[in-house]
Amino acid sequence: MIKGTIVSLNIGNSKNIAAYGEKEVLSAIHKQSVNEQVLYLSVTQIEGDEQADLINHGGLDKAVCVYPYEHYHYWNEKLGLSLPIGAFGENITLRGLTETDVFIGDTFQWGEAVVQVSQPRRPCFKVAKRHGVKKFPLYIQETGYSGFYLRVLQDGNISVNDSLILLERKTDSSIEFVNKVTYHDKQNKEAIHRLLELRELSDAWKESL
Repeated sequence: MIKGTIVSLNIGNSKNIAAYGEKEVLSAIHKQSVNEQVLYLSVTQIEGDEQADLINHGGLDKAVCVYPYEHYHYWNEKLGLSLPIGAFGENITLRGLTETDVFIGDTFQWGEAVVQVSQPRRPCFKVAKRHGVKKFPLYIQETGYSGFYLRVLQDGNISVNDSLILLERKTDSSIEFVNKVTYHDKQNKEAIHRLLELRELSDAWKESL
């Protein structure tokens, strides 16, 4: 059985993360663990969670943001930091499923809900701003340690104690592969065409290709 274990379930509110005197930057990247709670997952978001930028976060294809717990050690070593859980603004800090293990269209049972992998998480300048590392988005592109988004096929109650259990695998295109084509193999027309044919890949990502 393929499954991922949730290390932390995180939600947050929108707030200004710009430094004093800078232009306002609203973001909900500062998320807090709510491991003691059972929450309702709707088709657009987890109960109590906010997304400040509805173009790049949230919505039907990006209701839940997931980041692999395994990458935290790498970033702490590379950057000389001690990143808190939720450092990437993820809703789920997940153990056991990284970008190499997860495929576009993978469908998981999560508590009462059913969720599906829709696209990688695109590196964002707000991650750089939060942690004071200007090249953070570039580093994420280079490594492919992006995390990924889930769409909600069936809403319901969820909690940190509910593992993500794979129900169905629909494609052979991993998150790692999508990142590689998008950022490192842009002239590979055959691979791009393969991704454009995936019904389960988000429209927004197809447009970027």
